[in-house]
Amino acid sequence: MLHEAMLYEKLSDNKVKCNLCARRCEIKEGKTGFCLVRKNDGGTLYSLVYAKACSACVDPIMKKPLSHFHPGALVMSIATMGCNFRCKFCDNWMISQQKEIEGKHFPPEEVVKTAREHGCQGISYTYTEPTIFFEYAYDTAKLAKQVGFFNTFVTNGYMTPEAVKTIAPYLDAATVDFKGGGDPKFYKKFSSVPSVEPIYESLKEMKRNDIHIEITNLVVPKIGDSIDRIRELAEWICQNLGEDTPFHLLRFHPDYTLTTIPATPVETLEKAYTTSRDAGLHYVYIGNVPGHPCENTYCPSCRELLIKRFGFEITRWNLTKDMRCPVCGQQIPIKGELHPAGYSYPYALF
Repeated sequence: MLHEAMLYEKLSDNKVKCNLCARRCEIKEGKTGFCLVRKNDGGTLYSLVYAKACSACVDPIMKKPLSHFHPGALVMSIATMGCNFRCKFCDNWMISQQKEIEGKHFPPEEVVKTAREHGCQGISYTYTEPTIFFEYAYDTAKLAKQVGFFNTFVTNGYMTPEAVKTIAPYLDAATVDFKGGGDPKFYKKFSSVPSVEPIYESLKEMKRNDIHIEITNLVVPKIGDSIDRIRELAEWICQNLGEDTPFHLLRFHPDYTLTTIPATPVETLEKAYTTSRDAGLHYVYIGNVPGHPCENTYCPSCRELLIKRFGFEITRWNLTKDMRCPVCGQQIPIKGELHPAGYSYPYALF
């Protein structure tokens, strides 16, 4: 089902310009943009994936990961085919990089209904880049807000300021995924991204629109594990988003075409953790290493253990009702309430 796109402009010679992601593709008649899921048909830009979900899953919110937003909540996660990156290490490559569009008809009202039936508190637009199924996410998010759900993006951040402003009234939180410490050369070589600057501009726009932000950085051994780059990224986060912004350092696992690179040594992640804290960030986490002490939340003032985790599960909660450290009274920036324990691990619907 074709659905007219948002945020595009008509050009001469029946061309159109898409203004959703930072590529701002100029698309000729009959062609698709870089993402492969937005097509110019007769001088009108259409989404080819509206309400065509290729994946739907009930997830614990920590899978996103979101550590400081509605802890313990469950989210209905949805995705469509396509992406505006070409990451050689993508762990969802079978849906992000495939040229043939597949999916199940799963309209916004059905997404919200199914989320309620499975005890979710929110909707997450994830797995592939939500910017490329923006219209589907936008309409679903509006309905979700009407029934009291929150909405979250898991995004590479490569969207335009216009896109951020458009979704902002309905978007409560975003996990923005960096790779290789934000190194421009890494992005060009391994993700086919011409410039990283739009990601930083997108983050600033999210901050201006009061969207809760958590940052991840995939630490890739040998080619994307520069401690200097990680320090620079941590310093940028401190200066532009604030020292309380959660920063997740994710362990790389070989996938797709980068199968000869080993998993990130834990020692590298620990060094990156110390570096990021020394740069001024209060809440740094190591991800994809279940049981590691750096999965936990500690008070930045007295180092009391406040939230203990194992993978996607909270195993100990040690905060006052008003989200303060019980020892020193430090206010801890947690947005939303603690939710009763739901599923600890993802539950796939299709």
